Amino acid sequence: MKKTAVFSIFGWVLFVLLTSFSPSSLLQTEEGDALVGIWMPSHGKAKVKITKVGTKYYGKIVWLKEPNYPDGTKKRDKNNPDAKMHDTPLLGYKILKDFEYKGKKTWENGTIYDPENGSTYSCTVKLTDKNTIDVRGYIGVSMIGRTDTWKRLKQ
Repeated sequence: MKKTAVFSIFGWVLFVLLTSFSPSSLLQTEEGDALVGIWMPSHGKAKVKITKVGTKYYGKIVWLKEPNYPDGTKKRDKNNPDAKMHDTPLLGYKILKDFEYKGKKTWENGTIYDPENGSTYSCTVKLTDKNTIDVRGYIGVSMIGRTDTWKRLKQ
């Protein structure tokens, strides 16, 4: 009886390991990681570095064309609706959060923050080629929104 239980547990663990690390899940991870890199939005005012943390993707501002205000102070998140965030520097700020790779070169369930107006939008990202993504921010449904094309920068 004990040998049967051990073999049963071993078989279950083996099954879970084999199905968890299938070639298709590894391929999906590699495809999903195509988003990782440094990207420039079409306005050219910033560069955003997208990284993977666990199974989700995040993007933070790593360069600003104009990092300072005219008085020389560093740009801050002055338009954030949360007054406690007004002193947060924009350089290093996470503007893309919680994206999940859904297959077919698409990342969903994330948000994008626009520091120019202090608004956060639902967002999807679609890889159109290895160096181009379409970033769509929207409110409610994806049809009511705006798409911006970002280009990958050489590292």
